[in-house]
Amino acid sequence: MATVVLVGTLDTKGAEYAWLRDRLRELGCEVVLVDAGVGEPAPGVVADVPAERVAEAGGTTLAALRGAADRGAAVTAMGEGAAVVLAGLLVQGRVDAVLAVGGSGGSSIAARAVRDLPIGLPKLIVSTMAAGDVAPYVGAKDVTMTYSVVDIAGVNRVSRLILGNAAAAAAGMAKARADAPPEPADERPLVAASMFGVTTPAVDAARERLGDLGYEVLVFHATGAGGRALEGLVDSGLIAGVLDLTTTELADDLVGGVLSAGPDRLTAAGRHGVPQVVAPGALDMVNFGPRETVPDRFAGRNLYVHNPTVTLMRTTRDEMAELGRRVAAKLAAATGPTVLFVPLGGVSALDAPGMPFHDPDADAACFAAMDGAVPTETLDVNINDPSFGRAMADRLHELITEHGPHAGREANAGHETNAGHETNAGGAR
Repeated sequence: MATVVLVGTLDTKGAEYAWLRDRLRELGCEVVLVDAGVGEPAPGVVADVPAERVAEAGGTTLAALRGAADRGAAVTAMGEGAAVVLAGLLVQGRVDAVLAVGGSGGSSIAARAVRDLPIGLPKLIVSTMAAGDVAPYVGAKDVTMTYSVVDIAGVNRVSRLILGNAAAAAAGMAKARADAPPEPADERPLVAASMFGVTTPAVDAARERLGDLGYEVLVFHATGAGGRALEGLVDSGLIAGVLDLTTTELADDLVGGVLSAGPDRLTAAGRHGVPQVVAPGALDMVNFGPRETVPDRFAGRNLYVHNPTVTLMRTTRDEMAELGRRVAAKLAAATGPTVLFVPLGGVSALDAPGMPFHDPDADAACFAAMDGAVPTETLDVNINDPSFGRAMADRLHELITEHGPHAGREANAGHETNAGHETNAGGAR
Protein backbone atom coordinates (compact mmCIF):
# COMPACT_ATOMS: atom_id res chain seq x y z
CA MET A 1 0.00 0.00 0.00
CA ALA A 2 1.24 3.48 -0.85
CA THR A 3 2.43 5.59 2.07
CA VAL A 4 2.04 9.34 2.42
CA VAL A 5 4.13 11.10 5.07
CA LEU A 6 2.53 14.16 6.66
CA VAL A 7 5.02 16.64 8.10
CA GLY A 8 3.63 19.47 10.16
CA THR A 9 3.29 21.42 13.36
CA LEU A 10 0.63 19.62 15.37
CA ASP A 11 0.60 22.31 18.06
CA THR A 12 -0.88 24.87 15.66
CA LYS A 13 -2.26 22.74 12.80
CA GLY A 14 -3.36 19.58 14.63
CA ALA A 15 -6.97 19.64 13.45
CA GLU A 16 -5.94 20.10 9.82
CA TYR A 17 -3.45 17.24 9.95
CA ALA A 18 -5.95 14.94 11.65
CA TRP A 19 -8.41 15.71 8.85
CA LEU A 20 -5.77 15.08 6.18
CA ARG A 21 -4.76 11.78 7.79
CA ASP A 22 -8.36 10.58 7.77
CA ARG A 23 -8.88 11.66 4.17
CA LEU A 24 -5.70 9.93 2.99
CA ARG A 25 -6.75 6.72 4.69
CA GLU A 26 -10.14 6.96 2.98
CA LEU A 27 -8.24 7.25 -0.30
CA GLY A 28 -6.46 3.97 0.41
CA CYS A 29 -3.08 5.17 1.68
CA GLU A 30 -1.09 4.41 4.77
CA VAL A 31 -0.10 7.55 6.64
CA VAL A 32 2.95 8.42 8.74
CA LEU A 33 2.33 11.59 10.75
CA VAL A 34 5.49 13.49 11.76
CA ASP A 35 5.15 16.23 14.38
CA ALA A 36 7.50 19.14 13.68
CA GLY A 37 5.91 21.49 16.20
CA VAL A 38 7.53 22.69 19.41
CA GLY A 39 4.41 23.17 21.53
CA GLU A 40 1.99 20.60 22.88
CA PRO A 41 0.07 18.88 20.08
CA ALA A 42 -3.63 19.49 19.71
CA PRO A 43 -5.75 17.27 21.94
CA GLY A 44 -6.46 13.84 20.49
CA VAL A 45 -3.84 14.11 17.71
CA VAL A 46 -1.13 11.48 18.16
CA ALA A 47 1.91 11.55 15.89
CA ASP A 48 3.63 8.42 14.59
CA VAL A 49 6.93 10.31 14.94
CA PRO A 50 6.61 12.65 17.95
CA ALA A 51 8.21 16.06 18.20
CA GLU A 52 10.78 14.80 20.73
CA ARG A 53 12.27 12.46 18.13
CA VAL A 54 12.29 15.15 15.48
CA ALA A 55 14.11 17.59 17.76
CA GLU A 56 16.70 14.96 18.68
CA ALA A 57 17.21 14.17 15.00
CA GLY A 58 17.88 17.89 14.54
CA GLY A 59 20.63 17.82 17.15
CA THR A 60 18.76 19.31 20.09
CA THR A 61 15.93 18.55 22.52
CA LEU A 62 12.35 19.70 22.66
CA ALA A 63 12.92 21.06 26.15
CA ALA A 64 15.82 23.17 24.94
CA LEU A 65 13.81 24.62 22.08
CA ARG A 66 10.91 25.44 24.37
CA GLY A 67 13.21 27.01 26.92
CA ALA A 68 14.97 29.20 24.36
CA ALA A 69 11.66 30.53 23.01
CA ASP A 70 13.43 31.39 19.73
CA ARG A 71 10.97 30.72 16.90
CA GLY A 72 13.55 31.03 14.15
CA ALA A 73 15.93 28.58 15.81
CA ALA A 74 13.06 26.18 16.46
CA VAL A 75 11.94 26.25 12.82
CA THR A 76 15.52 25.59 11.68
CA ALA A 77 16.08 22.72 14.12
CA MET A 78 12.77 21.01 13.44
CA GLY A 79 13.30 21.33 9.68
CA GLU A 80 16.68 19.66 10.00
CA GLY A 81 15.24 16.97 12.23
CA ALA A 82 12.32 16.31 9.90
CA ALA A 83 14.78 15.89 7.02
CA VAL A 84 16.65 13.22 9.01
CA VAL A 85 13.39 11.48 9.86
CA LEU A 86 12.30 11.44 6.21
CA ALA A 87 15.68 10.06 5.15
CA GLY A 88 15.21 7.19 7.59
CA LEU A 89 11.67 6.49 6.38
CA LEU A 90 12.92 6.50 2.80
CA VAL A 91 15.51 3.83 3.61
CA GLN A 92 12.71 1.77 5.18
CA GLY A 93 10.60 2.10 2.03
CA ARG A 94 7.91 4.05 3.87
CA VAL A 95 7.74 7.20 1.73
CA ASP A 96 5.81 7.36 -1.54
CA ALA A 97 4.83 11.03 -1.16
CA VAL A 98 5.18 13.85 1.34
CA LEU A 99 2.40 16.33 2.11
CA ALA A 100 2.62 19.38 4.35
CA VAL A 101 0.42 22.40 5.10
CA GLY A 102 1.31 25.61 6.88
CA GLY A 103 2.16 29.28 6.95
CA SER A 104 5.64 30.69 6.58
CA GLY A 105 7.10 28.69 9.46
CA GLY A 106 5.45 25.39 8.61
CA SER A 107 6.32 25.84 4.94
CA SER A 108 9.96 26.50 5.85
CA ILE A 109 10.09 23.33 7.94
CA ALA A 110 8.50 21.29 5.16
CA ALA A 111 10.76 22.76 2.49
CA ARG A 112 13.87 21.80 4.47
CA ALA A 113 12.42 18.39 5.24
CA VAL A 114 11.94 17.44 1.58
CA ARG A 115 15.03 19.17 0.17
CA ASP A 116 17.24 16.07 0.23
CA LEU A 117 14.63 13.63 -1.07
CA PRO A 118 15.24 12.24 -4.55
CA ILE A 119 13.87 13.94 -7.61
CA GLY A 120 10.67 12.21 -8.68
CA LEU A 121 9.41 11.47 -5.18
CA PRO A 122 6.23 13.59 -4.85
CA LYS A 123 6.54 16.58 -2.52
CA LEU A 124 3.48 18.79 -2.02
CA ILE A 125 3.17 21.83 0.25
CA VAL A 126 -0.09 23.74 0.76
CA SER A 127 1.00 27.17 1.93
CA THR A 128 -0.23 30.67 2.63
CA MET A 129 3.02 31.79 0.97
CA ALA A 130 2.49 30.06 -2.37
CA ALA A 131 1.06 33.10 -4.18
CA GLY A 132 4.34 35.01 -3.84
CA ASP A 133 8.00 34.20 -4.43
CA VAL A 134 8.29 30.47 -3.72
CA ALA A 135 11.99 30.18 -4.55
CA PRO A 136 13.00 29.88 -0.86
CA TYR A 137 10.70 26.89 -0.51
CA VAL A 138 11.13 25.15 -3.86
CA GLY A 139 14.86 25.79 -4.34
CA ALA A 140 16.14 23.51 -7.08
CA LYS A 141 13.90 20.54 -6.34
CA ASP A 142 10.58 19.29 -7.75
CA VAL A 143 8.43 20.68 -4.94
CA THR A 144 4.79 21.34 -5.80
CA MET A 145 3.18 24.26 -3.96
CA THR A 146 -0.52 25.09 -3.71
CA TYR A 147 -1.87 28.39 -2.44
CA SER A 148 -4.18 27.86 0.52
CA VAL A 149 -6.46 30.81 -0.48
CA VAL A 150 -7.59 31.18 3.15
CA ASP A 151 -5.34 30.95 6.18
CA ILE A 152 -4.79 27.44 7.45
CA ALA A 153 -6.80 27.96 10.61
CA GLY A 154 -9.31 25.16 10.91
CA VAL A 155 -11.19 23.08 8.35
CA ASN A 156 -13.95 25.16 6.79
CA ARG A 157 -15.92 25.12 3.57
CA VAL A 158 -13.04 26.69 1.61
CA SER A 159 -10.04 25.04 3.24
CA ARG A 160 -11.82 21.68 2.99
CA LEU A 161 -11.76 22.03 -0.80
CA ILE A 162 -8.08 23.01 -0.92
CA LEU A 163 -6.93 20.39 1.57
CA GLY A 164 -9.11 17.76 -0.06
CA ASN A 165 -7.51 18.41 -3.42
CA ALA A 166 -4.07 18.25 -1.82
CA ALA A 167 -4.86 14.91 -0.18
CA ALA A 168 -6.21 13.52 -3.46
CA ALA A 169 -3.13 14.74 -5.33
CA ALA A 170 -0.72 13.26 -2.78
CA ALA A 171 -2.62 9.96 -2.70
CA GLY A 172 -2.71 9.73 -6.48
CA MET A 173 0.99 10.49 -6.87
CA ALA A 174 1.92 8.10 -4.05
CA LYS A 175 -0.09 5.24 -5.58
CA ALA A 176 1.35 5.88 -9.02
CA ARG A 177 4.85 5.76 -7.58
CA ALA A 178 4.21 2.66 -5.47
CA ASP A 179 2.63 0.79 -8.38
CA ALA A 180 5.13 1.86 -11.04
CA PRO A 181 7.33 -0.89 -12.47
CA PRO A 182 11.06 -0.51 -11.86
CA GLU A 183 12.80 1.86 -14.25
CA PRO A 184 14.91 0.00 -16.81
CA ALA A 185 18.60 0.20 -16.06
CA ASP A 186 20.37 2.94 -18.00
CA GLU A 187 24.14 2.81 -17.71
CA ARG A 188 24.83 5.80 -19.93
CA PRO A 189 26.97 8.46 -18.22
CA LEU A 190 25.08 11.65 -17.42
CA VAL A 191 26.11 15.03 -18.80
CA ALA A 192 24.57 18.29 -17.55
CA ALA A 193 24.12 21.09 -20.10
CA SER A 194 22.89 24.68 -19.72
CA MET A 195 20.60 26.25 -22.33
CA PHE A 196 18.63 29.41 -23.05
CA GLY A 197 16.28 30.20 -25.92
CA VAL A 198 19.04 32.19 -27.62
CA THR A 199 21.53 29.29 -27.36
CA THR A 200 19.15 26.41 -28.13
CA PRO A 201 20.62 25.50 -31.56
CA ALA A 202 24.10 25.13 -30.05
CA VAL A 203 22.90 22.94 -27.20
CA ASP A 204 20.76 20.86 -29.54
CA ALA A 205 23.81 20.17 -31.70
CA ALA A 206 25.89 19.27 -28.65
CA ARG A 207 23.15 17.09 -27.19
CA GLU A 208 22.75 15.16 -30.42
CA ARG A 209 26.50 14.61 -30.64
CA LEU A 210 26.77 13.49 -27.02
CA GLY A 211 23.87 11.11 -27.55
CA ASP A 212 25.72 9.54 -30.46
CA LEU A 213 28.76 9.19 -28.18
CA GLY A 214 26.76 7.24 -25.61
CA TYR A 215 25.76 9.88 -23.04
CA GLU A 216 22.41 10.87 -21.58
CA VAL A 217 22.17 14.65 -21.53
CA LEU A 218 20.18 16.57 -18.91
CA VAL A 219 19.45 20.10 -20.12
CA PHE A 220 18.88 22.91 -17.60
CA HIS A 221 17.13 26.13 -18.59
CA ALA A 222 19.35 28.99 -17.39
CA THR A 223 16.62 30.80 -15.45
CA GLY A 224 18.30 31.02 -12.06
CA ALA A 225 16.53 27.98 -10.70
CA GLY A 226 17.92 25.98 -13.62
CA GLY A 227 21.48 26.98 -12.84
CA ARG A 228 21.03 26.16 -9.17
CA ALA A 229 19.57 22.79 -10.13
CA LEU A 230 22.55 22.06 -12.38
CA GLU A 231 25.00 22.95 -9.60
CA GLY A 232 23.06 20.84 -7.12
CA LEU A 233 23.03 17.80 -9.37
CA VAL A 234 26.79 18.08 -9.85
CA ASP A 235 27.12 18.24 -6.05
CA SER A 236 25.14 14.99 -5.85
CA GLY A 237 27.92 13.09 -7.65
CA LEU A 238 25.70 11.79 -10.45
CA ILE A 239 27.22 13.83 -13.29
CA ALA A 240 30.13 12.58 -15.43
CA GLY A 241 30.69 15.90 -17.18
CA VAL A 242 29.27 19.40 -17.63
CA LEU A 243 28.68 21.20 -20.91
CA ASP A 244 28.11 24.70 -19.50
CA LEU A 245 27.44 26.48 -22.74
CA THR A 246 25.01 29.06 -21.29
CA THR A 247 26.47 31.01 -18.38
CA THR A 248 24.04 33.93 -18.73
CA GLU A 249 22.91 33.75 -15.09
CA LEU A 250 26.24 35.31 -14.12
CA ALA A 251 25.18 38.49 -15.97
CA ASP A 252 22.00 38.73 -13.93
CA ASP A 253 24.00 38.20 -10.75
CA LEU A 254 26.39 41.01 -11.72
CA VAL A 255 23.95 43.61 -13.00
CA GLY A 256 20.82 42.84 -10.98
CA GLY A 257 18.58 40.91 -13.36
CA VAL A 258 15.79 38.60 -12.29
CA LEU A 259 17.39 35.28 -13.29
CA SER A 260 20.47 35.13 -11.10
CA ALA A 261 21.55 31.69 -9.88
CA GLY A 262 23.65 33.29 -7.15
CA PRO A 263 27.39 33.80 -6.74
CA ASP A 264 28.15 30.07 -6.60
CA ARG A 265 27.08 29.46 -10.19
CA LEU A 266 29.85 27.82 -12.27
CA THR A 267 31.65 26.36 -9.25
CA ALA A 268 30.33 22.86 -8.52
CA ALA A 269 32.09 21.04 -11.36
CA GLY A 270 35.37 22.75 -10.55
CA ARG A 271 35.01 22.06 -6.85
CA HIS A 272 34.39 18.36 -7.38
CA GLY A 273 36.87 17.82 -10.18
CA VAL A 274 34.18 16.99 -12.75
CA PRO A 275 35.29 17.50 -16.38
CA GLN A 276 33.71 20.60 -17.86
CA VAL A 277 33.64 22.61 -21.06
CA VAL A 278 32.36 26.15 -20.70
CA ALA A 279 31.30 28.97 -23.03
CA PRO A 280 30.19 32.58 -22.44
CA GLY A 281 26.73 31.78 -23.79
CA ALA A 282 24.23 34.68 -23.53
CA LEU A 283 26.52 36.81 -21.37
CA ASP A 284 25.37 39.60 -23.68
CA MET A 285 22.08 39.91 -21.84
CA VAL A 286 20.45 40.62 -18.49
CA ASN A 287 16.87 39.48 -17.89
CA PHE A 288 13.91 41.46 -16.58
CA GLY A 289 10.15 40.99 -16.61
CA PRO A 290 7.71 43.03 -18.72
CA ARG A 291 9.13 46.23 -20.20
CA GLU A 292 7.56 48.41 -17.52
CA THR A 293 9.35 46.49 -14.76
CA VAL A 294 12.85 47.38 -15.97
CA PRO A 295 14.43 49.64 -13.31
CA ASP A 296 14.52 53.32 -14.20
CA ARG A 297 18.32 53.40 -13.94
CA PHE A 298 18.47 51.30 -17.12
CA ALA A 299 16.14 53.53 -19.14
CA GLY A 300 18.85 54.53 -21.61
CA ARG A 301 20.22 51.04 -22.19
CA ASN A 302 19.83 48.76 -25.21
CA LEU A 303 16.59 46.92 -24.35
CA TYR A 304 14.90 44.18 -26.36
CA VAL A 305 11.37 42.94 -25.67
CA HIS A 306 11.81 39.19 -26.04
CA ASN A 307 8.12 38.53 -25.33
CA PRO A 308 5.40 40.25 -23.25
CA THR A 309 6.84 38.86 -20.00
CA VAL A 310 10.59 39.02 -20.71
CA THR A 311 12.72 42.07 -21.50
CA LEU A 312 16.42 41.66 -22.24
CA MET A 313 19.14 44.27 -21.73
CA ARG A 314 22.48 44.24 -23.54
CA THR A 315 25.49 44.13 -21.26
CA THR A 316 28.03 46.93 -21.74
CA ARG A 317 31.71 46.63 -22.53
CA ASP A 318 32.66 47.17 -18.88
CA GLU A 319 30.12 44.62 -17.69
CA MET A 320 31.36 42.09 -20.23
CA ALA A 321 34.93 42.64 -19.08
CA GLU A 322 33.92 42.02 -15.47
CA LEU A 323 31.97 38.92 -16.47
CA GLY A 324 35.07 37.65 -18.26
CA ARG A 325 37.12 38.17 -15.12
CA ARG A 326 34.56 36.33 -13.01
CA VAL A 327 34.37 33.39 -15.40
CA ALA A 328 38.16 33.23 -15.55
CA ALA A 329 38.50 33.20 -11.77
CA LYS A 330 35.92 30.43 -11.35
CA LEU A 331 37.47 28.26 -14.06
CA ALA A 332 41.04 28.84 -12.88
CA ALA A 333 40.02 27.50 -9.46
CA ALA A 334 38.72 24.23 -10.92
CA THR A 335 40.27 21.02 -9.63
CA GLY A 336 39.31 19.00 -12.69
CA PRO A 337 39.91 19.23 -16.45
CA THR A 338 38.38 22.43 -17.76
CA VAL A 339 38.31 23.90 -21.27
CA LEU A 340 36.86 27.25 -22.31
CA PHE A 341 35.24 27.68 -25.73
CA VAL A 342 35.07 31.16 -27.25
CA PRO A 343 32.72 32.00 -30.19
CA LEU A 344 34.20 35.00 -31.97
CA GLY A 345 31.00 35.47 -34.00
CA GLY A 346 28.81 36.28 -31.00
CA VAL A 347 27.65 34.70 -27.76
CA SER A 348 23.92 34.39 -28.52
CA ALA A 349 21.39 34.50 -31.32
CA LEU A 350 20.85 38.21 -30.60
CA ASP A 351 24.60 38.83 -30.77
CA ALA A 352 24.98 37.74 -34.38
CA PRO A 353 25.76 40.29 -37.13
CA GLY A 354 22.71 42.40 -37.87
CA MET A 355 20.97 41.46 -34.62
CA PRO A 356 20.10 44.00 -31.89
CA PHE A 357 22.77 42.90 -29.39
CA HIS A 358 25.66 42.51 -31.84
CA ASP A 359 28.60 44.28 -30.18
CA PRO A 360 32.01 42.81 -31.10
CA ASP A 361 33.84 45.37 -28.95
CA ALA A 362 31.97 44.35 -25.79
CA ASP A 363 32.47 40.67 -26.59
CA ALA A 364 36.18 41.24 -27.16
CA ALA A 365 36.48 42.79 -23.69
CA CYS A 366 34.97 39.64 -22.20
CA PHE A 367 37.21 37.33 -24.22
CA ALA A 368 40.34 39.30 -23.32
CA ALA A 369 39.51 39.12 -19.62
CA MET A 370 39.28 35.32 -19.86
CA ASP A 371 42.53 34.93 -21.78
CA GLY A 372 45.00 32.56 -20.15
CA ALA A 373 42.79 31.30 -17.34
CA VAL A 374 42.39 27.73 -18.66
CA PRO A 375 42.96 25.84 -21.92
CA THR A 376 40.84 27.56 -24.56
CA GLU A 377 39.48 26.70 -27.97
CA THR A 378 38.47 29.65 -30.14
CA LEU A 379 36.08 29.27 -33.07
CA ASP A 380 35.38 32.01 -35.62
CA VAL A 381 31.62 31.38 -35.62
CA ASN A 382 28.52 32.45 -33.75
CA ILE A 383 27.78 30.29 -30.73
CA ASN A 384 24.74 28.79 -32.48
CA ASP A 385 26.69 27.48 -35.44
CA PRO A 386 26.28 23.68 -35.20
CA SER A 387 30.05 23.25 -35.38
CA PHE A 388 30.43 25.07 -32.05
CA GLY A 389 28.12 22.78 -30.09
CA ARG A 390 29.60 19.68 -31.67
CA ALA A 391 33.15 20.84 -30.89
CA MET A 392 32.23 21.34 -27.24
CA ALA A 393 30.65 17.89 -27.12
CA ASP A 394 33.67 16.21 -28.68
CA ARG A 395 36.05 17.97 -26.29
CA LEU A 396 33.99 17.03 -23.25
CA HIS A 397 33.98 13.41 -24.40
CA GLU A 398 37.77 13.55 -24.65
CA LEU A 399 38.08 14.97 -21.13
CA ILE A 400 35.81 12.33 -19.65
CA THR A 401 37.51 9.53 -21.57
CA GLU A 402 41.05 10.68 -20.77
CA HIS A 403 40.61 11.72 -17.16
CA GLY A 404 37.41 10.15 -15.85
CA PRO A 405 34.54 12.00 -14.19
CA HIS A 406 36.62 13.18 -11.18
CA ALA A 407 40.03 13.89 -12.58
CA GLY A 408 41.64 16.54 -10.39
CA ARG A 409 43.50 19.73 -11.12
CA GLU A 410 46.55 18.03 -12.64
CA ALA A 411 44.53 17.02 -15.68
CA ASN A 412 44.83 20.57 -16.99
CA ALA A 413 48.59 20.67 -16.72
CA GLY A 414 50.44 20.87 -20.00
CA HIS A 415 47.48 21.91 -22.13
CA GLU A 416 48.14 24.87 -24.37
CA THR A 417 45.97 27.93 -23.80
CA ASN A 418 45.16 29.73 -27.03
CA ALA A 419 42.48 32.29 -26.18
CA GLY A 420 42.92 35.55 -28.00
CA HIS A 421 44.84 34.02 -30.92
CA GLU A 422 43.65 33.94 -34.47
CA THR A 423 41.89 30.80 -35.67
CA ASN A 424 40.95 29.21 -38.91
CA ALA A 425 37.44 30.30 -39.83
CA GLY A 426 34.96 27.88 -38.39
CA GLY A 427 37.60 25.70 -36.81
CA ALA A 428 39.09 25.19 -33.37
CA ARG A 429 42.75 25.56 -32.56
